[in-house]
Amino acid sequence: MRAVIQRVARGGVTAAGLERRIGPGLVVLLGVGEGDARDDADLLAEKTANLRIFSNSEGKFDHSVLDTGGEALVVSQFTLYGDASKGRRPDFTAAAKPAEANELYQYFVSALEAKGVPVKTGVFAADMEVEIVNDGPVTILLDTKKP
Repeated sequence: MRAVIQRVARGGVTAAGLERRIGPGLVVLLGVGEGDARDDADLLAEKTANLRIFSNSEGKFDHSVLDTGGEALVVSQFTLYGDASKGRRPDFTAAAKPAEANELYQYFVSALEAKGVPVKTGVFAADMEVEIVNDGPVTILLDTKKP
């Protein structure tokens, strides 16, 4: 699994007639790859909930989203598995099939909530408008297949 995690002042998603917004916290763009499993989702949820990317009173990264009481907006993003190394059109064959990806996406959301992070989501496989007001900016890439 891959995630682009952004520390945000606020974020939102609009899709399929609904709108969801968060205040300070994290926007997590989540990609599920072929061969990913629940262990990957558990590892990523643990890392996301406890990632210390919020500043303490001295300006050093010392607090997690749990410490700050922030929220998370989790948006499915199969394009994180796009391979553009050949030609000009990305190849997405490394992304999990939609049914498998949706199951692991939902599982990740549940695992993150179980860690105590309030979570809002986008709409799986929908065209979405995502608003990200990056704070910092702070953007972290996580990949469960890369130690």
